[in-house]
Amino acid sequence: MGGQSVVRRALGALAVITLCMVTTGAAWAHAPGRAEAAGRADAPGRVALIGVPGLHWDDVSAETTPNLWRLAAQSAIGSLSVRTVGRVTCPYDGWLTISSGVRSSVGARCGPPPAVERQGGKAVIPGFDWLWTVRDADYAGSLGAAVHAAGGCTSAVGPGAALALADRSGAVDLYAPAPDGVRDWSACPVLAADIDDLVRPYYDGELLADAPDKLTPAARRAALAAADAGVGEVVGHLPADTRVVLTGLSDHGSEPHLRVAMWRAPGAQDHFLGATSTHRDDMVILPDVTATILRAAGAAVPGTVIGVPWAPTGATGTEEGVAALRHADVAGQTIRAVGGGFFTGLAVLQVLFYLVAFLLLRRRRALGGVRVAALALASLPVSTYLVNLAPWERAAAPAVTLVAGVLACAAALTVLALGAPVAWARLRGRPGAGGVLGPPSVIAGVTAAVLVGDLLSGTPLQLDSIMGYTGVVGARYYGLGNIPFALMATAVLLLTTAVADGLVRAGRRRAAVLLVAGLGGFAMILDGWPGVGSDFGGVIAFVPGIAVTALLVAGKRVSVIRLGAFCVAGGVLVMGIAYLDHLRPPASQTHLGRFAGQVIDGTFLPVIGRKLGAMLSTLLSPNLMPIVIAAFAFLVFALLRPGTASAGVLPVAFERAPMLRAGLIGALVSGVVGMLVNDSGAAVLSMALALAVPLVLSAGIRALAPQAPARPAPALSPLPT
Repeated sequence: MGGQSVVRRALGALAVITLCMVTTGAAWAHAPGRAEAAGRADAPGRVALIGVPGLHWDDVSAETTPNLWRLAAQSAIGSLSVRTVGRVTCPYDGWLTISSGVRSSVGARCGPPPAVERQGGKAVIPGFDWLWTVRDADYAGSLGAAVHAAGGCTSAVGPGAALALADRSGAVDLYAPAPDGVRDWSACPVLAADIDDLVRPYYDGELLADAPDKLTPAARRAALAAADAGVGEVVGHLPADTRVVLTGLSDHGSEPHLRVAMWRAPGAQDHFLGATSTHRDDMVILPDVTATILRAAGAAVPGTVIGVPWAPTGATGTEEGVAALRHADVAGQTIRAVGGGFFTGLAVLQVLFYLVAFLLLRRRRALGGVRVAALALASLPVSTYLVNLAPWERAAAPAVTLVAGVLACAAALTVLALGAPVAWARLRGRPGAGGVLGPPSVIAGVTAAVLVGDLLSGTPLQLDSIMGYTGVVGARYYGLGNIPFALMATAVLLLTTAVADGLVRAGRRRAAVLLVAGLGGFAMILDGWPGVGSDFGGVIAFVPGIAVTALLVAGKRVSVIRLGAFCVAGGVLVMGIAYLDHLRPPASQTHLGRFAGQVIDGTFLPVIGRKLGAMLSTLLSPNLMPIVIAAFAFLVFALLRPGTASAGVLPVAFERAPMLRAGLIGALVSGVVGMLVNDSGAAVLSMALALAVPLVLSAGIRALAPQAPARPAPALSPLPT
């Protein structure tokens, strides 16, 4: 009865934490967001969109592009993530996304925007209604329809601009194929111009035979000069009070980049450009362009638009701002280039480690070396975030500097893990003692502290990190990614059970259970809260991991029915958080709130289908599944054949630190559930194993070591299986 009371109180504490957060969220859900308040501050007026597909910040300078540089000096400037549906975004997809207000793609027809037919002064895109039959293009025409609904007209220059401003019938009110054909630049409150000089050679055959994605330097300079002249002509004709949106709205060739975003409006000069869609002060996304144009023109933003209006953020000068944005693209490109090789190397290291550890442990040889290698391997994940404390992207060789920095951080953390517990024991007057759980607790503690601190500070360390995300890829821009979730959940559960082990030894089991539930619940709420972690699947996976760990620490068994109930509870909790987010204004919602809206209106099944397909595809990943298979195989042999397979390190570790097994089981539960409910699939479980198993193994080896301090076995009943 006493144990059940402890469990009920622990789970009750978790419910109280959740209730407090939800109560606070009820008021927060109805509060206006930053973008909405900023939008109301500007009176509606004339707005012009200038699209220069393929333009990135390396192209812009005072010498080579004077018109673009002059416009940048008058504007708020930022990086534009042009990711739509595929790996790269062609001009057709870019213009179509602005038309739709959601990420859109035409699939196999990707390329230049469609041809335009003239009908009097208007222009019509033939077969425009065909787009509504394309899975990722069914909102085409939203921008033009919203302008017409507000009583305005649209004027387009070039085929891409016509695609962006076409209404649901595929028509724009005024059209000219080039700037010199426009008769009245002030005829409509919304104008768009397509300056396609940078991408036209990719469709006209002016490319190198041995490098089909690149122009000759002379051809690139000529294309830049033509694009700059086109921008200068458009800007020169616009009425002085026109707000200007300039975007490099697509990729060119097969290499994705962060592109140029400029916003010339009152009060925007000498600032960076951000939006709540990215929660970044210097980065925006393509659907934001739709919301920005409509808000500037005084038109209502349709509820289907996922973007939010742009807003000037931190102050910056033109030269230093452009330099920072160039480095941001370098960082994204480097992460994209290094990521695959890094994960391949990590998989190879993990498999080799388990193979070598298996052979050495059977012979009880080089145990110290295996222990150090285990700690070093477990230090690698958090080191991929710690390295972002240094400006590696500004180095002459960013990729080399990045990898060297990760290895240096891992080495330093390994030394800290080995030395800190011993130093602490000496301060307490117990020289030679370091504890079985000392070094693993250091690494788990650093991992948890780094990721929690990163969440609370806006995730600057996860952005452009090898195990995080980057705007170049465009899958996530803020919050807790799936791999960081796996690492944080594992680290929090292992750390709390390490502390709980000491509490249980001191006869304070109730405090141990409350510690696991309380700290685990706090981390879980941070993981799922919109604008902080914004992680939907993580909450579903974290709740059963915390609950299972708390039950095992309390000395209770975990049945399949209980485990299923915990998973359902996680789903109910995250849907409650998502519903609160959905109550906020559309411009302030995160993807959690938008998903709640899709559940309400019954359009959520395609989202579930895409995520399920993505999850299943990871089960064949050559970088992820070897880690899962090797780690699980080692665990199985170490537990079933401890004497012959692993020198009995895991049973000894669980005997010396009984709560360690609770943390390991809880972490595995979160990893397995996380694999099933996240689109990253095997990445979640593989990273949970990559951190947990080496740390548990190092604890077991420390328990076997001759220098380990002898302590009487605790009078504790063994944990239930």
